[in-house]
Amino acid sequence: MPLYKPGRMTRPPTHPGAILREDALPALKLTVSQAARDLGVTRQFLHRLLNEDVPISAEMALKIGRLCGNGPELWINMQAAYDLWHAKQRLGPELDAVPERHKAA
Repeated sequence: MPLYKPGRMTRPPTHPGAILREDALPALKLTVSQAARDLGVTRQFLHRLLNEDVPISAEMALKIGRLCGNGPELWINMQAAYDLWHAKQRLGPELDAVPERHKAA
């Protein structure tokens, strides 16, 4: 199943940092300080991620997936969906001007 279906999403996907902040860390009963220590990052960096100021990298997806026990794919796929939606909004008409030149399957 594709991560992104053109024209289908009218609201932006949730940033994975919000999921981590609102759902994952509370479910694990982790403070930001403890989670930062467990992930091997600074509290400042983790705050930036939780505030949705930075994306989840592949490395962070691996670490968060291990910490939460749900694997990196979930986290990197959420980030990809978030990034694609925002890129489409930024490109707008410029993207529509790119011709589709693929062959029918």
